[in-house]
Amino acid sequence: MRTWVGGLFAAAICASAAQAQAQPAVGDAPTQARSADGRYISWREHVIDERMDDGRPLSGGDGLVMADLDRDGLEDIVSVHESDVRYDGVADGLVRIAFRTRTPGRWENVTLASGPEAGAAEDAAIGDLNRDGFPDVVVAAELGHLIYFENPGRDSRTRPWKRLIVPATKGRGSFIRVFLADFDGDGRLEVSSANKVEQNPTPQTPPGPISVFQIKGPPLDGASWSETQLGTYGVPQNATPIDIDKDGDMDIVGGARVGERLIIFRNDGGAFSPIEARTEGGRTGVFNLAFHDFDADGRLDIVAASSFRLGWFKQPDSLEGVWRFHEMGSLLPDRVTGLTLADIDGDGDMDAISGGYSAMPRDADGDLPLTASMGRLGWFENPGASTGRWVRHDISRRRRGMFDAFVARDVDGDGDVDFLGTRGNSEPYDGVYWLEQVRTSAPRPAFTRARPRDSAERPLP
Repeated sequence: MRTWVGGLFAAAICASAAQAQAQPAVGDAPTQARSADGRYISWREHVIDERMDDGRPLSGGDGLVMADLDRDGLEDIVSVHESDVRYDGVADGLVRIAFRTRTPGRWENVTLASGPEAGAAEDAAIGDLNRDGFPDVVVAAELGHLIYFENPGRDSRTRPWKRLIVPATKGRGSFIRVFLADFDGDGRLEVSSANKVEQNPTPQTPPGPISVFQIKGPPLDGASWSETQLGTYGVPQNATPIDIDKDGDMDIVGGARVGERLIIFRNDGGAFSPIEARTEGGRTGVFNLAFHDFDADGRLDIVAASSFRLGWFKQPDSLEGVWRFHEMGSLLPDRVTGLTLADIDGDGDMDAISGGYSAMPRDADGDLPLTASMGRLGWFENPGASTGRWVRHDISRRRRGMFDAFVARDVDGDGDVDFLGTRGNSEPYDGVYWLEQVRTSAPRPAFTRARPRDSAERPLP
């Protein structure tokens, strides 16, 4: 009997393995996603930036933001790159700008900062801090400060950008997120940021602050900067400005990894009151957040990603109430990391795109089972009713990749939404890419990669 059961189990394993081998890779499978006009939706990848000035491949792509930096009518991209294949504690990194040109698909890539001043650059924000009409840049570096870059004006592609490492942040912890907003209504932008203390923290790492930095003079003068700490938390990971209560001023939604806490800092005339969000429905991811009123009740809901599920928390009647969780879906066995909202299929409601985080080595395709976490792209179709079932549409599943940030734009001007993003954890294939939405009358493979050689596309288990 024991031999018979073992043989049956072995046969089942072999059948399962054969079925997995016969199953097409995610990106090669014909798409089933359709737009509101009935056409099929697939995706074509384009590389925007992948090489440093000396020809070496970019490494460790993390965040990106967009604005018209030189005021030529075209939006440009600021991207940050950790430059780490392994966390070695060496303060190295890159801040890059991809200036868009009037030639479709062509970008001019320049390095804004490299080395220790961009030490493990993790996040960036764009805004006119000196109020000269040109957007400036602030970068959060995990090793370990905030750095301000002042836009030189219309010649920003060729002229040097003056810069300041904010003195209050120099060598102090690990800044992971940065945002800009006018919190006190004085017409000047302030900076909100989260500092997780160490690049690779543990639950035992001392608490770090979520802070607002005021700038009361020339931003290049270190004496102009002052810090207000809103609170300290175990591995804080977010400090997003949003008018969450719709009273006309900018609040902050923060998050902490330890305890998976979501904290709302309600703005009252420039002073903040922390409110611990009482979330229902399991783990709450806090690294990336998005906001939308899904049930049309006049209140903004919060979209959050965790390692297992993507969903939205319904804002209660009072911020102190219980935020109830509504699941949108998961990328299992892959992790949910980056996310953003956009009307992908053109039916008038907000869908979501998300990216997974590979557990593979960062510089080689590992020989791991299909059940391991891999580099994943997928989007979730809004059912149109707040209680309906969201449908996941897979785009790509490569052995390696971390898709940490997305910006929704109609890059090619064809009337549908495309995405720009960064890719990390897959050197030498890291960098900045454009994911073009393609609509056709018949199904096509879900994903067309930009490179003939890349990390291997894999099926689902």
